[in-house]
Amino acid sequence: MNYAAALLLLLGAGFALAPSTPAAAALVSGALIALIMGNPWQSLTRTWTHRLLPLAVVGLGADMNLRAVAKAGLHGLGYTAISIVLVLALGWWLARLMKVERDAGLLISVGTAICGGSAIAAVAPVLRAKEHEISVALATVFLLNAVALVIFPPIGHAVGLGQEAFGLWSALAIHDTSSVVGAGLAYGPRALEVATTVKLARALWIVPLTLGIGWMVARRGEVSADVTPVKKPWFIAGFLAMAALVTFVPVLRAPGHLIAVVARRMLVLTLFLIGAGLNREALRSVGVRPFMQGLVLWLLVGSIGLGAVKLGLLTSK
Repeated sequence: MNYAAALLLLLGAGFALAPSTPAAAALVSGALIALIMGNPWQSLTRTWTHRLLPLAVVGLGADMNLRAVAKAGLHGLGYTAISIVLVLALGWWLARLMKVERDAGLLISVGTAICGGSAIAAVAPVLRAKEHEISVALATVFLLNAVALVIFPPIGHAVGLGQEAFGLWSALAIHDTSSVVGAGLAYGPRALEVATTVKLARALWIVPLTLGIGWMVARRGEVSADVTPVKKPWFIAGFLAMAALVTFVPVLRAPGHLIAVVARRMLVLTLFLIGAGLNREALRSVGVRPFMQGLVLWLLVGSIGLGAVKLGLLTSK
């Protein structure tokens, strides 16, 4: 075992749990340790990433108002559906233009349209995508996701976005739930509330999208119609249940706030573990064409979303 790397990982985890550590710093420090020193606990960090992220999201619900959550989720239903269809169509066109493998291009498009790695993980078994196609899509989305977490808050301040506008923009334009919540956390409490709510409402589209893709694949006769079941995003129900408790049982608001504080630090630790999960093999697996497809698609989604939010065409109210 690389004991120096193991010690740095332990120190980095402690650094991530410190109250003053920004989410972006935790992500970057984890990635630097993994890329420079290596990560002797790759499987362990991956396991705990999958365990801690949903728990952190549920805990964040303890500081939310369910009425505001429901309002934001219902308000965003229409433009969420339209934006997902447009992103998928644009991603398909870019993949064909850049001659990206069909399944890899679709996985990158799905990850951009809904919620990054979670969407890719749900769709990949339905497509029966090859291992290298899944790796390319995940690595592409991960790299862009990490960049977004670092640059979105400064961009938001530079163009004068309010907290609600920034929360909406980040939920639409950042891939993974973890980085959306991390960016909202860095921008302010209202940005965190809007970002989390809109992103979780968006994540629900994993289920119908995966079923629809499974139906199309079966129609092509490439695989059996008995596709792999979709993993249910239980943490969304947990988030809503926690928000309902603190909204309708006033005595729970004070302990709910403490739970949310712990959940925020758990989220920052999760981002550190996500960074520590990066490796040189993943970087090498990202071909130029898939990465360019993901980059161009992300830039278009982010730019159009920012313009729409800035002009008031999209709001969280």
